[in-house]
Amino acid sequence: MRKQDERVPHETLLVLDAGTGQNAVSQAIEFDQAVGVTGVAVTKLDGTARGGVLFAIAHKLNRPIRYVGVGEQSDDLRDFVARDFVSALLDA
Repeated sequence: MRKQDERVPHETLLVLDAGTGQNAVSQAIEFDQAVGVTGVAVTKLDGTARGGVLFAIAHKLNRPIRYVGVGEQSDDLRDFVARDFVSALLDA
């Protein structure tokens, strides 16, 4: 890819399974130390009950949550909108 664009990688995303809970935080820290994460995507976020880990990861890494996966299909990957997420937490 560098032959095509010397600026790659443009972003280094860490993809985590929300089902791993607080273990995701330690995974995120280790991965960031190894490769330098620029953003996070969290999958299997099918309810706000699993979403608490997002706050911990964002706080510990000080990196943005870019995407959330809310289902099994590729079109279930969505841009993370913090305001919508917090509203869903408060409405639950």
